[in-house]
Amino acid sequence: MVTLSSPSPSLSFIEGGTCKSSHVSRVSFSGPGESSETNSILRDVHISERLLEDFTELARENTEKDLETCGTLAAFLEKGIFYVTTLIIPKQVSTSNSCQAMNEVDVFSIQNERELYPVGWIHTHPSQGCFMSSVDLHTHYSYQVMVPEAFGIVVAPTDSSKSYGIFKLTDPGGMEVLRSCSETGFHPHKEPEDGNPVYEHCSNVYKNSNLRFEIFDLR
Repeated sequence: MVTLSSPSPSLSFIEGGTCKSSHVSRVSFSGPGESSETNSILRDVHISERLLEDFTELARENTEKDLETCGTLAAFLEKGIFYVTTLIIPKQVSTSNSCQAMNEVDVFSIQNERELYPVGWIHTHPSQGCFMSSVDLHTHYSYQVMVPEAFGIVVAPTDSSKSYGIFKLTDPGGMEVLRSCSETGFHPHKEPEDGNPVYEHCSNVYKNSNLRFEIFDLR
């Protein structure tokens, strides 16, 4: 199933060919996990808040059954900015605290056909808080090692303090911790030697209300 953002059927571009500042706002969070690094070398990423809302709705059936749902976020790069225009929800096997994508070749095919970058992923915590588990961190490492700007979105509908978060591994600290970790399943990670946390909120991701997108639900 392919879902197009409304009102236009046009895909993968910014309305009018430009990104007006009135349509763009930084995604900001407060409290523990705030970005501890400068992002001068990271390119900005724009994503539609409606994409998050649509994903949450598509995941609702699983959420009500206490099952996680996951998807891949793909973007095109224009003038040094990543624009997330595609959400791909693959076939998957889920539990209350895990989600394993299946037939990932289908995801790669959609990305390659559109010449998109895998800039991140999104998944639900149907009955848990908004945080990155040790398993999530290993999943995310596979994205960020390819694209430094890669981010992970956690949607936590039952977390009254924060319904979603946009995270990345700290670099170099968190990246080195995950690079050297060979454990599987849920397990603790050591603290990075540079004193920063293993992961943090992204400070280079912006909500863009003018960004159109498409959703491929392959389940």
